[in-house]
Amino acid sequence: MPAMQASLGERLFRLGVILALGAFGFLMLVPLLKVVSTSFSSPYAVDAGRVFLWPVDFTLASWAKIVERTALWRSFGLTVVVTVLGTTLCLLLTALMAYPMSKREFRPARLLAVMVVITMIFRYPIIPYFLTVREIGLYDNFWVLIVPNLLTAYNLIIMRTFFRELPRELEEAAQMEGCGYFRTLFHLVLPISKAVLATLGIFYAVMLWNQFMHPLMFIDNQHLYPLQLRLREYMVSTESTLASGFEGSVPYNNATLKAATVIFATVPILAVYPFLQQHFVKGATLGSVK
Repeated sequence: MPAMQASLGERLFRLGVILALGAFGFLMLVPLLKVVSTSFSSPYAVDAGRVFLWPVDFTLASWAKIVERTALWRSFGLTVVVTVLGTTLCLLLTALMAYPMSKREFRPARLLAVMVVITMIFRYPIIPYFLTVREIGLYDNFWVLIVPNLLTAYNLIIMRTFFRELPRELEEAAQMEGCGYFRTLFHLVLPISKAVLATLGIFYAVMLWNQFMHPLMFIDNQHLYPLQLRLREYMVSTESTLASGFEGSVPYNNATLKAATVIFATVPILAVYPFLQQHFVKGATLGSVK
């Protein structure tokens, strides 16, 4: 049978939706495009207010100066390690807790679920939290960037709901073959859960990459500054911190250097998303709470 053609009204409606979403998408990109343009423009054009969505007097001087800063690269490398290692540990711990909670025969599952929801409603007091983290030896420690973020209640609920929707017959067949719970989880459940793993992987990676409050509270050693804290150090400077030490006319200023630093800190996490996008939508839908 020939496919039914959409009516004129339906086509106009779709066109209107596409145009509206395109306009909203462009408006959300405007601030990012402005920063990108500033990073590639001359300081004179920026100071004159001539830069908006396209670089004026194109130059790579700001980027050349940024990539020379060893402190920024050290923070970048530290943040990459924290994000990769932290995301792996977060997914592992979330799966190990979500899998038994998804089993109806596991009696404490309901109690654990209630306790998890309580943590979403009532936030911890900052002062006791700070004292507790310091007492267990995580102050000015690399692991303070990972351990407090190992598990979030929202992600746990998503993964538990996803596991509950998996066909029970698959696990029963694995158990008949002699697989225990751990072997079933790692050899059967997780390999077919790529969608939710990719989704939560993005959530955890973005959280770890952009974390700011934990480093601000618990890190004093500048060698342990993650990228966002280093970026904040540049952004709040009231003097020419970035351009200091250079006399005479230079082809950049604080505005162009700060713009280049912001893009430098943003691009890596944006570059990962396209590779996980196909799993992201599916995982977010299948793991949603009904």
